[in-house]
Amino acid sequence: MGSDSRPTAVIIGASSGIGEALAYQLHREGWRLGLLARRLDRLDAVRQALAPDTIVRRMDVTHDDAAAIFEEIVRELGGVDLVVISAGTGHNNRDLDAELDADTVSVNVLGFMRTAQLAVRHFLERGRGHLVGITSVAALRGNGAGAAYAASKAFQSLYLDGLRDLVGQSGRQIAITEVQPGFVDTAMMKPDRPLPAAARWLLVASPETASRRIMRAIRKRAKHAYITRRYALVALALRILPRPG
Repeated sequence: MGSDSRPTAVIIGASSGIGEALAYQLHREGWRLGLLARRLDRLDAVRQALAPDTIVRRMDVTHDDAAAIFEEIVRELGGVDLVVISAGTGHNNRDLDAELDADTVSVNVLGFMRTAQLAVRHFLERGRGHLVGITSVAALRGNGAGAAYAASKAFQSLYLDGLRDLVGQSGRQIAITEVQPGFVDTAMMKPDRPLPAAARWLLVASPETASRRIMRAIRKRAKHAYITRRYALVALALRILPRPG
């Protein structure tokens, strides 16, 4: 494995949606991959469509064995150049079901923090690397239908910013990229109300479009990217416009 000159990437949450689409995109561009997710059957299907040397492992970011599984896949790859955290969950929860919000926090806050720490520790030891965290434009404003989800994404955004400051102080060649999608046509897209056809055309991206945009950010080692770029205008509006009513 040490003689393989291809760059290596680990995608956490690669069994569907943006993570799966990015696995295909990275494979097309010559990366060697390690794929992690809870659904091993889905990962096996992705591996069969990619390459025999794609490594897949079942990992739940909320479980205590997540660190050991991550470190095992890093060893098998002979070190990792890129880690993408695409695992996440969210619920419309107007009834304030405590279990639903606890699930969101467990995955999107504690699980995200744990896996981001694993990646950055590896990069600090290696002296280089690139962490990409998939957050959301939901981080920019509270949402009554998904208060815990929006708050968890705000945590992710600020946590990545803190890690960027940490690695900057280290002087090592480590990039931290935050990707903030708006609506992407995946199982995670749970609008409180159905989107009109015109809004879907304007605001909803395919996972393939999202993966191409992420790859551009990876190549540039950018600090931040919206999916799609028109969400920069949406983000500006969310920051400056008062709530109606």
